[in-house]
Amino acid sequence: MAACVRAAYARYVERIGREPAPMTADYRRLIAAGEVWVIRAWEGVAGVLVLRPQPPALLVENVAVAPLHQGRGLGRALMAFAEELARAEGLAEVVLYTNERMTENLRFYPALGFTETGRATQDGFARVFYRKAL
Repeated sequence: MAACVRAAYARYVERIGREPAPMTADYRRLIAAGEVWVIRAWEGVAGVLVLRPQPPALLVENVAVAPLHQGRGLGRALMAFAEELARAEGLAEVVLYTNERMTENLRFYPALGFTETGRATQDGFARVFYRKAL
């Protein structure tokens, strides 16, 4: 799982000037907390989703797809799963953030119906915040 995340975010290291936060997360702790979901493929983990309920919202802390599997709709599937889980938990919205230098995400999330709610520097990262009402 950590290898999938590292591979998915590797291209952003140079843009950001350091490893993005998901590359340094403690996945053992996240798994123990029940916050991680994966899509498996024949060779291992193809996608990773880290979710954290923060009522009245569900926070998408991380969504990553291994480079070999990008462009196949797995990111969309993971985000759809997050929305389904939020609805099942009775939460009113899904929230997330991305780095402003991850320009692909600045198009991806609005295409899924997310609205930008602000920008700020947080933990040393220039972040763009989004929400989607359910």
